[in-house]
Amino acid sequence: MNLKALLLAAVLAVAATTAHAADPWVGAWRASPQPLWGGDFVLPTFAPFQFQQQTIRQPMRVSLGGTRWRVVVSNAYGTTPLRIGAAGFALAGAGADVMPGSHRPVTFGSAASVEVPPGGEAVSDPVDLRVAPLARVAVSLFVPGPTAPSTFHWEARDTGHVATGQGVAETTLGGNTTPLPVRAFVSGLLVQAPPGTGSVVTLGDSITDGNGATPGTDRRWPDALAERLAPRGTAVLNAGISGARLLKDGMGTSASARLAQEVFATPGVRAVIVLLGTNDIGWAGGPFAPAEAPATLEGLVAGYRQLIERARVHGVRVIGATIPPFEGALQGTPLEGHHSPAKDRVRQAVNAWIRTSGAFDAVVDFDATLRDPAHPARLLPAFDSGDHLHPGDAGYRAMAAAVDLDTLR
Repeated sequence: MNLKALLLAAVLAVAATTAHAADPWVGAWRASPQPLWGGDFVLPTFAPFQFQQQTIRQPMRVSLGGTRWRVVVSNAYGTTPLRIGAAGFALAGAGADVMPGSHRPVTFGSAASVEVPPGGEAVSDPVDLRVAPLARVAVSLFVPGPTAPSTFHWEARDTGHVATGQGVAETTLGGNTTPLPVRAFVSGLLVQAPPGTGSVVTLGDSITDGNGATPGTDRRWPDALAERLAPRGTAVLNAGISGARLLKDGMGTSASARLAQEVFATPGVRAVIVLLGTNDIGWAGGPFAPAEAPATLEGLVAGYRQLIERARVHGVRVIGATIPPFEGALQGTPLEGHHSPAKDRVRQAVNAWIRTSGAFDAVVDFDATLRDPAHPARLLPAFDSGDHLHPGDAGYRAMAAAVDLDTLR
């Protein structure tokens, strides 16, 4: 090879490396932060009182594959700095294990530790690890402590593990390991992807969070939607929070309050699917909000319209989802009172507006997908998880199949 050819090859190699370094970062996984509530709330947190000199290992499935990753750690609801002493990223193995040889140290500003201020978050330096689309990975955090899980995610639908001592780099966590049914501190994963790669955010409540799906199997409707979108190079970011509401705070801040962080602050978001309103309607006058006035069509419509306008300012498409039926919801439990005929009339009026108003860029009719044709106010038994409020695995897969992928462009 002559000198000119060598120089050309060198220039092309540098150009290729530079182009790769300039590739955009896109969200590949999300767990929406929630504030830890007190013991006077109707549901327990299932979170430990604190972490101290412990390693927290949390598995998750990514939507997109890639070779360079960033870990996002949140202290959104902390009142004191969150100190992470060490962190690791790896391919998930069975239980609390990671795949041998896959551990990569995670640094923040080239440092092994990071202090996240109250209300803030930290984004790690790039981590090099080849991960296939829809593969399971694990993030390990060592917390010197004592640190309360003031920023957590209640409905993990997966099992993390907590072990005594600094075990971030260990393939198998050591003794005194306990399961963790909630998520703590890790709120997102970003992947460096080719130009044109994007993501869809599913903004919702426990039906989006996956209550009723088989834990540890990635069978929520956003998971099934991610399987459909993976061949198109589009990620699905689950911004569901159990107990979430459109207009008011619930088991997390209102959708209006968290829209900017969940959608607009996330790189690569093209569209948001909005499935909210069940708890706005169901909570009032029941065990969750006994003194609250009933939700109205006018109030919910105003909330939807504001959400739509804010998304359009940011160039994000908004797909409205009709509210599934919930007759008999939580019947026979201490949480009974979620449904009434009056509440169902509001639900049906809201759904009629979603279908016919033209306010959204597109509509996905989850009500029509999930309802029992013989009794439209309730879920089809084959799709019911058993509590008459949340679908089961089959219902969630039917929801994902109902989404027209071309509306998410």
